[in-house]
Amino acid sequence: MAEEGDKYVKLVSSEGLEFFLERKVAMAGSGTIRTMLEGQFRESSENLIRFPDISGYILERVTRYLHYKAQHSQSTTRIPDFVIEPEVALELMIAAKYLDC
Repeated sequence: MAEEGDKYVKLVSSEGLEFFLERKVAMAGSGTIRTMLEGQFRESSENLIRFPDISGYILERVTRYLHYKAQHSQSTTRIPDFVIEPEVALELMIAAKYLDC
């Protein structure tokens, strides 16, 4: 269980870029991240998840999407589009499938 000081989780891309994401946003938006943080994995105690196969740009887009998803999950009005550039769509879809988000 996360302590008060464990409000954020650090996600690290293949290039070593670091992204901090609220733990509750990460767990609500990604089944893979939730499993890592709830289970008996090192990631759970360190609040650090390394993604050696996900580039920094794609991981940044994933964190943006997780925030977008959390912000609009209870919306009763029209949800704005989450814009995805065509040149990264395939790589982003692969990462989203891996992360179950």
